Amino acid sequence: MTLKNWDFSSFDGVKLKIHEMGEGKDGQHPVILLHGLFSNAHTNWIKFGHAQLLADAGFWVIMPDLRAHGDSAAPHDPAAYPDDVLVKDIEALIAHLQLSDYDLGGFSLGARTTARLLVTGAKPGKAILAGMGLEGLAGWQRRQEFFQEAIRLKDSARRGDPHWLAIQFMKSQKVDPVAASCLLRTFSDLEPEALAVIDTPTLVLCGSEDRDNGDPVKLAGLLSGGRHVAIPGTHMSSVTNAELGQEMLRFLVG
Repeated sequence: MTLKNWDFSSFDGVKLKIHEMGEGKDGQHPVILLHGLFSNAHTNWIKFGHAQLLADAGFWVIMPDLRAHGDSAAPHDPAAYPDDVLVKDIEALIAHLQLSDYDLGGFSLGARTTARLLVTGAKPGKAILAGMGLEGLAGWQRRQEFFQEAIRLKDSARRGDPHWLAIQFMKSQKVDPVAASCLLRTFSDLEPEALAVIDTPTLVLCGSEDRDNGDPVKLAGLLSGGRHVAIPGTHMSSVTNAELGQEMLRFLVG
């Protein structure tokens, strides 16, 4: 399937880059995939073949570069970062594409955004929370402090610093640190009682060595339609493994 790229003007006029594979709304079933923090659609979904696998199986794969990431705009104006801005962006994209029957998933930050969409009214047929555990949703303040410190230390941290890997990844993806810092402040915690109301069939998909965002087994157990599957890898390496796309496909067609 051919990769297509186009610009989308979000609810406030900020330009987002949308990548897609598949035949479009009249040909294949849509699935929206949201990438992780400091990443982009290419790194999480396209580079290692996950989007191609889904498109070849009959899905229209829609992959935005989130605000302040990838080829999307990264404004420095704090007014461009209201609370839950990523949720607002995806709601605007769903409305623009006039989607009513679709699936939704994300990795890490994309999973957090997916969960937030689920508790604020989004109604996908199925949902995927990859690279995510319960504490990553209910304990965001600690994670935000870690990433804000990584941004502050981006030019001074040395190998061995706990922020080193996050800093190197941020630099490799050419993330704008000012925009990223603004974006990090827009997220809020999702408490367990809020998550418990989610009844969408949900795959909690996590690397067997990945507990960066907490316990995925606890998260799946809290969701009435939750199911946990482990794949090989850490938080970073699981994205590179073919098993990620294979398990996503198995769940979506099952």
